[in-house]
Amino acid sequence: MTFCHRVFADWLSKTLPGKSMFYYILSPHRLLLIGFITIILAGSLLLTLPVALARGTGESQPFIDALFTATSAVSTTGLTLVDVGSFYSLFGQIVILTLVQIGGLGYMIFIVLVMSGLGIRLSLSGKLILQESLTSPPYEEVLRFSKMVVFVTFAFEFLGAAVLSLYWMKDFSVQHAIYLGIFHSVSAFCTAGFSLFPDNLCSCRDSMVINITIDALCISGSIGFVVLYDIYYAIFGKLKEDEPPKRLLVHTKLVLLMLPALFMIGFLMVFISEWSTPLSWKDRLLTCAFQVISASTTTGFNTVETGAMKTLGLASVIFLMYIGASPGGTGGGVKTTTFGLSISSVISVISQHDELIVFGRHISSRVKDKALAICAIALLLIMLDVFILSVTEKASFMEIVFETVSAFGTVGLSAGITASLSVTGKAVLLTTMLIGRVGPLAVGYSIRGKCRIVPVKYPEGVMLVG
Repeated sequence: MTFCHRVFADWLSKTLPGKSMFYYILSPHRLLLIGFITIILAGSLLLTLPVALARGTGESQPFIDALFTATSAVSTTGLTLVDVGSFYSLFGQIVILTLVQIGGLGYMIFIVLVMSGLGIRLSLSGKLILQESLTSPPYEEVLRFSKMVVFVTFAFEFLGAAVLSLYWMKDFSVQHAIYLGIFHSVSAFCTAGFSLFPDNLCSCRDSMVINITIDALCISGSIGFVVLYDIYYAIFGKLKEDEPPKRLLVHTKLVLLMLPALFMIGFLMVFISEWSTPLSWKDRLLTCAFQVISASTTTGFNTVETGAMKTLGLASVIFLMYIGASPGGTGGGVKTTTFGLSISSVISVISQHDELIVFGRHISSRVKDKALAICAIALLLIMLDVFILSVTEKASFMEIVFETVSAFGTVGLSAGITASLSVTGKAVLLTTMLIGRVGPLAVGYSIRGKCRIVPVKYPEGVMLVG
């Protein structure tokens, strides 16, 4: 939602001196990064308070640990150094849940709605910028789309909390069951993967209710609000006589193609890898499906010990975590459409086509280049992290790669080395989580600064590749 910040910056620049300097310093991408860092620091300070810790855990925790947890929550990752359910008090858990909700929904959504509530009108250009930032369809009001995002989020979380609460009432008191339902529902829809149980959801491995509910919340949150919005109007828009039948966006079609394809590939690979697992057929199918959905939606819940998986299973999960969820949702990774466009670009080059065509539509070179750049930057960042962690941590290469990709994809699945990370390792992974949440291109834009268009066209150079 990077361009939301430009709207906010426009409004602030009109009320503060030094307009041009203010606008240059607080560019949209820098505002995005600064905003997330500010929220993370505020959450870290709250988590260092004695009231945030459960009795018997001590009076404080190292700031780097609180910073790691806050970053994991805001980035909706779910990697933790401690057991959230026993280490943090009710206050600390609520702080984490609030950070998850803010990080999952996007804090600029709240700012835009507050500005609207205060009667601050957005200019036409501001609405267009906000529309682009939300990647909302051009035929609807941006503010209406923002309200829809909030409504859909709370609706799914309410339904999920109701089902989970009713399920846990047989094992816990009514109040505690409701709290567990709310916490895990928000964590699932925001693809955070935080759990109040010491074994995550391993104790619920054979529960159809837990598996189906959590999976449904994960998919709904990760598929992207634009896709939900587009499908809704494709179905119900046709019922209105004054509107022509609406076709799905190319974006929606690609998402709906990639999701089942990745699930089937991942499920097959994990199922083959864990064939010898001593589980019943029902539990084996549920476990494989749950782990694949958890990885591909970047949620991070687990019903089995991830570190105990075989090499093929771990490699398959790493592949799914790298790709991640869909744009415009609560998940991370390079995104399904980004990976899909990159594969399509490779096929187009091999086929010697001059342009990239997807579902009968031309994809601009700028969009194609962005997709390839995101995939390349992600791989370079992961390689850099793996190199550093290989020096600082006492873990196997596969464990380090798994943890790094999990951090970048904001997944939260762990091979079991998170709790034993060194200070350097914690700093590397929390930085990676932040980059994964904000986006590698957005971070690059914020560092590079405002784009300068050079009114010069250079002659084409000769370059040999391949």
